[in-house]
Amino acid sequence: MPVSASNIVGRAADAAVEPAPTLATISTLTAGVSRVAQEKIGRIHQITAQAKILALNALIEAAHAGEHGKGFSVVAQEVRGIGAEIESLARELETQLSGHIGELGRTVGAMAVQAQGERMIDLALNAIELVDRNLYERTCDVRWWATDAALVACVTEPGEATAAHACARLGVILSAYTVYLDLWVCDRDGRILAVGRPDRYPGVRGDSVADEPWFREAAALRSGDDYVSGNVRREARLGGAQVATYCASIRAGGRADGVPAGVLAIHFDWEPQARAIVAGVRVSPQDRARTRVLLVDADRRVLAASDDRGVLSETLAFDPKGSANGVVQGAAVTAFHRTPGYETYAGLGWYGVIVQTR
Repeated sequence: MPVSASNIVGRAADAAVEPAPTLATISTLTAGVSRVAQEKIGRIHQITAQAKILALNALIEAAHAGEHGKGFSVVAQEVRGIGAEIESLARELETQLSGHIGELGRTVGAMAVQAQGERMIDLALNAIELVDRNLYERTCDVRWWATDAALVACVTEPGEATAAHACARLGVILSAYTVYLDLWVCDRDGRILAVGRPDRYPGVRGDSVADEPWFREAAALRSGDDYVSGNVRREARLGGAQVATYCASIRAGGRADGVPAGVLAIHFDWEPQARAIVAGVRVSPQDRARTRVLLVDADRRVLAASDDRGVLSETLAFDPKGSANGVVQGAAVTAFHRTPGYETYAGLGWYGVIVQTR
């Protein structure tokens, strides 16, 4: 099935999930309760201070009145005692409220950090799952096309006529599958017999790829059902473009158990497809400027970046320590999820990664 960058973006957008505002609301309410409590307790302190001053003044006046002020003195002492008791209760209330509100604030903060980390992990998983599903299709393509009669004839009956027919057939495939830069048919010695775009990439046909790791792996495949999935690299023969090369063996009769006669290599146009995935992961507008969405390989080399920085040159410092997913706290928050694979595509140990500066 043909795949384009536009429908990859659509999938990424559909997979994104906006965060619920619940924790933010609780945090705001907690801060509001703390503010109101402090204001009211402060007011109680003011009133009890005024009551104490009034009681003191009343005692002074009662002393001046002598025998006639004794009854008023008793009342003033009671008012003074009540004021002291209210002040004591206010201090206890302040201490207990401050403790509980502080603990609530810390709990909400910890929940917010956890929720943010889990959401970032989900976004990282969304990105790498889109890659897995996309590249699974590439493994299906290469194994299917390796059984095409024109490609089988090209390697089992080598000659200009069969090579021309294979080139034409590859061109037809490329016209429908726009995610590929080129398709190559190679003989058992690694010589390229047919290509899909001879006009765009002149000089490729007739070249040797015998020393390429992907060709050596493909030449050693045991069955037509097996395939080679290559890491992302730059291919000099294709103008230095970023490609992920997938290979399958071409066998006599187009049968999975036939005698191996050559190799089909398909070069996935990695850069625009990967950029569509990392750019399509939906990050909230307030977080976009401080967030990088990345795809990295098993050695944590950057394969794609939403800010286009460090592609194929930067290696991330974070260490997953064997974990399939997690969050690393530091100067920035780094969330990651390792490829889960898809169907028969096990993946190459790649990761989806979300990095947010604080």
